[in-house]
Amino acid sequence: MSPTVFWFRRDLRLSDNPALLAAVSAAGDDGVQPVFVLDPVPFRASGGPRTSHLARSLRALDESLGGHLVIRHGKPEEEIPRLVAEIGAEEVHIAADYGPYGAARDQRVEKALASHGATLHRTGSPYAIAPGRIRKPDDTPYRVFTPFSRAWREHGWRAPVAAPKNANWRKAKSGGLPDVPDLPDVDLPEAGEDAARKRFADFLDDGLAGYADERNRPDRDGTSRISVNLKYGELHPRTILAELAKRRGSGADTFRNEICWREFYADVVFHRPSSLWESLDQRVGSIHTDSGKSADAKFEAWAAGRTGFPIVDAGMRQLLEIGWMHNRVRMITASFLVKDLHLPWQRGAAHFLDHLVDGDYASNNHGWQWVAGTGTDAAPYIRVFNPVTQGKKFDPEGGYVRRWVPELADVSGAAVHEPWTLETQPEGYPEPIVDHAAERQETLRRFEAVRGA
Repeated sequence: MSPTVFWFRRDLRLSDNPALLAAVSAAGDDGVQPVFVLDPVPFRASGGPRTSHLARSLRALDESLGGHLVIRHGKPEEEIPRLVAEIGAEEVHIAADYGPYGAARDQRVEKALASHGATLHRTGSPYAIAPGRIRKPDDTPYRVFTPFSRAWREHGWRAPVAAPKNANWRKAKSGGLPDVPDLPDVDLPEAGEDAARKRFADFLDDGLAGYADERNRPDRDGTSRISVNLKYGELHPRTILAELAKRRGSGADTFRNEICWREFYADVVFHRPSSLWESLDQRVGSIHTDSGKSADAKFEAWAAGRTGFPIVDAGMRQLLEIGWMHNRVRMITASFLVKDLHLPWQRGAAHFLDHLVDGDYASNNHGWQWVAGTGTDAAPYIRVFNPVTQGKKFDPEGGYVRRWVPELADVSGAAVHEPWTLETQPEGYPEPIVDHAAERQETLRRFEAVRGA
């Protein structure tokens, strides 16, 4: 035997990590060198909240490894072979990456390792079922969620595995953990595997039973908030699904469905990598969008939470203040940008990725395509969310709006969703920047212009 290298990426945990177990088994007494490479390409592309969470999660991981995590700074195809040569390893173990950039990067690393007489071993993935595995009977990929979800459930997944015991961790030269960005105005969640497990356990005890109903209420604490932990692999979906299998009821089934949505979007990107930034439905994607100074001013108002539509502004301010936004409100704010302001979905998707601590390219960008009507939904473009109606339905007493829009803190009840109807406009709060009814008609007009194309 010889030492092995375990290369952490989107799996910053010790439990339920089959690739890590494979590395430990292959090394025997010669030991495993855990490493994380700060690849400049994705690292520089990450917004402050994601960079902060990663830096803090790496600190937690290093602590769980007894200080043995090695950090290398640079291109993985250079740093991984260099580490292999330093310790005399013959194998590098990873969980497979199915994203466009990650898959290409791993191929480069694999080729570079071969020139050093070493091999790259892939075990598992960040998903319960790896992208590309669920296919229709004719061996083509699914384009619609519901049949995919049925096939996904029928396929099933493996049980979680325990963390390695009595592993012999090595410690090579390290480039040092990355600095945690100073984000004094953003309140981010605790990072690391232990924090993730506690957050999920608390949700199982206090939130799962009512999840099916409460998840659409931004004024209530009805969601799990573990999306960031899935993003960085502090929890694996297998771990979550195993716990859900022990429970009955609509809450468990609905939550399982949300895990499936994440896997569906990863599958769509696996088959159509270009769909991260290009509309799946090119016809709808060709709808005219606005540009120029007026469009830019509207975008800035939207980004700052100054549109004059309270539920939209509350969501955008929540995003800025905690690096997260309630999923129902993500749909409302996205619909407003695309169908009230007539701006391209890609612009909104990029803004979200700059500020979301849980920013996952596949889920974020295809969530935007779902709202924009360019994605996997059958006929969604004519669905235009009314921000007032949505606010009254999902924040009926206005608690969510009042929490994030202090200018409206003294407006009671549902009236907070229509401050322009009050006798006195709340001080400091803007008038609506558009007429929703008129912009809805404009959206439908633009759709009709391309409908027959």
